[in-house]
Amino acid sequence: MSEKSNVEFSEREALLFHSYGRPGKIEIVASKPMATQRDLALAYSPGVAVPVKAIAEDPAKAYDYTAKGNLVAVISNGTAILGLGNLGALASKPVMEGKAVLFKRFADVDSIDIELDTEDVDKFISAVEIMEPSFGGINLEDIGAPACFIIEQTLKERMNIPVFHDDQHGTAIISAAGLINALHLTGRDIKNARMVVNGAGAAAIACTELIKAMGMPHDNVIMCDRKGVIYQGREEGMDQWKSAHAANTDARTLEEALSGADIFLGLSAAGALEPSMVMEMAKQPIIFAMANPDPEITPPEAKEARPDAIIATGRSDYPNQVNNVLGFPFIFRGALDVRATTINDEMKIAAAQAIAALARQQVPEEVAAAYGTSHSFGPDYIIPAPFDPRLMEIVPAAVAQAAMDSGVARLPILDMDEYRHTLKARLNPTTSVLTLAYEQARAQPRRVLFAEGEEEVVMRAAIQFRDGGYGVPVLVGRDDVPDRLRALGVEDPESIEYHNSRNSPLVPQMVDYLYERLQRRGYLRRDCERLVNQDRNIFAALLLELGEADVMITGVTRQYSQSLSQVMKVIDPAAGRRPFGIHVLVGKHHTVFMADTTVNERPSPELLADIAEQTAAVARRMGHEPRVAFLSYSTFGNPSGNWLENIREAVALLDARGVSFEYEGEMAPDVALNPRLMENYPFSRLSQPANVLVMPGLQSANLSAKLLRELGGDHVIGPMLIGMEKPVQIATMSAAASELVTLAVLAAGGIAR
Repeated sequence: MSEKSNVEFSEREALLFHSYGRPGKIEIVASKPMATQRDLALAYSPGVAVPVKAIAEDPAKAYDYTAKGNLVAVISNGTAILGLGNLGALASKPVMEGKAVLFKRFADVDSIDIELDTEDVDKFISAVEIMEPSFGGINLEDIGAPACFIIEQTLKERMNIPVFHDDQHGTAIISAAGLINALHLTGRDIKNARMVVNGAGAAAIACTELIKAMGMPHDNVIMCDRKGVIYQGREEGMDQWKSAHAANTDARTLEEALSGADIFLGLSAAGALEPSMVMEMAKQPIIFAMANPDPEITPPEAKEARPDAIIATGRSDYPNQVNNVLGFPFIFRGALDVRATTINDEMKIAAAQAIAALARQQVPEEVAAAYGTSHSFGPDYIIPAPFDPRLMEIVPAAVAQAAMDSGVARLPILDMDEYRHTLKARLNPTTSVLTLAYEQARAQPRRVLFAEGEEEVVMRAAIQFRDGGYGVPVLVGRDDVPDRLRALGVEDPESIEYHNSRNSPLVPQMVDYLYERLQRRGYLRRDCERLVNQDRNIFAALLLELGEADVMITGVTRQYSQSLSQVMKVIDPAAGRRPFGIHVLVGKHHTVFMADTTVNERPSPELLADIAEQTAAVARRMGHEPRVAFLSYSTFGNPSGNWLENIREAVALLDARGVSFEYEGEMAPDVALNPRLMENYPFSRLSQPANVLVMPGLQSANLSAKLLRELGGDHVIGPMLIGMEKPVQIATMSAAASELVTLAVLAAGGIAR
């Protein structure tokens, strides 16, 4: 229903997010190589003539030779934008781009936004209808009622591809999933339950129609609008869609309708459901208060009136969020994969049942960690978490099966087990784990020290960290930090904590602590006083060591090795460990972990083996089963050289340790990553290409990481510092604010440790 979040941000930050770099949120990327004249000849003239002729002979070939089969149009005229109203087609573009991003992020569906500047229903229908050759599906969005009913129904009748108005059916599917589980928990049968719907707009009517299609009798539902109960014989404010749900009842007000009712389904306005009304409902009332952005009644208010109630809202800061992102990406995924001609009731019900069943399963650790508690099926968990990684596997498969069973699939799936496997492989699990890490940070906020606090990029990171709800930023900087924050648009700079050694009451304690550590390493007391008073990294590290914060971030003003040396004057490595760095390369379908890229110049065999084990542990924490390759210029002795014994001894050490992951070496990078080259070595212990690369030395590792950051197409995270006693992360001097926030979140959540 609602995609509203409890995350806070300023208007300025939202505008900067949409404007920095390339304006907007989407771009077109070629899926085939375009480097040579031959590539261009194949992509366009004359090569393109071949698929053109094939499609002209058989239109179904368009799904084989073009992007049509994975392409959805997100279309609006801006007449009902979020909760903002009719602001016009152009103003809807940021929302439609956002919808396109969600399609890609959650279900690997390509989509393009189209804004039609008309409120004329016939013109809108005509414009969309003639675009059928371009797309595999149409997602209608933010179109006001009753036009949305006419537009969707007409397009479904005229077009031979799925047409889906998410504001109606997305909300209906997710609320139906929650209702299935609420009925289960309260021992009710949908055929006997009584429901009151408050609101008669597009979403409310769609919810009512789907719940009736699932088995609730027409006579068991009373719908209300601003004028009261929609009853048989009412004439005021009626239309054909309301009339279809008119009830045979003497009730005329919401309060009268709710007396003894089992279910309240609200898609109306904040405060519409009063506690006194809740008290008149049946035992264990089911309340879905989904008004956006504020519900008809808040869960605390409803629980105070009826402690036995089961409550869902559209908000992420309360349990049981009715969030459309649980549905539409995966519904289209399943529909596209069987080339469905429509999205029918059977497919919607299958999606609702699959989502409901997922909530009843044991919650995986990563989802539980994201929300700071071990969720289990019950009154406060009737709808799965939006970032549950299992949604991608379960919901599209259910939708595809329903499409086949109901006869609207043009490309049946013959092996559903294999299809589920391909669904899991479509998305990189790192994206889900990173999202979960951010959610965990919100659930368990930490105090994070940003050591170079007067730098603009650091202050921006601190602002994002605070406004994102990830924890409490603590800036270490000069006295003018508040003025600098104000210049960046922070209206209340005093709300962001900052520390300076000039006026910190902790300085004497810090000097004592540091002198005790360093007095036998050539430091006089006055040297320690100078370090505490003049070096931000030393001062920040001491704040961390003394328990004034939970995490420390630094690195944007000094070379990595210099920052690490300063931190290690205060903080030791974890017991039995040597610190090292990992760069994480995140692509569309893959993640590769590269270590050690920052610390150890020529690792010993023991250290190489340790790095392999600890990097494998990080990979697992980020959702990957590790496959480790010890990299070299040589592959299994060819060519021979002088630096291979360290690697071979490291492999032997892992043999002796009996580790629980795959590993192999020595291997050249192309062999480790290219399955075709790997076929030349059938004795290799790697079942698939490596995803953990242990580098032979710092020179090659650091050069490779920096080249990939500057030239590669992957998103690069890191370096992440691993193996310190306290959570410390050292960024690169070129790090952006968002990268600093990511490092802080990964450190606070225990992924980088």
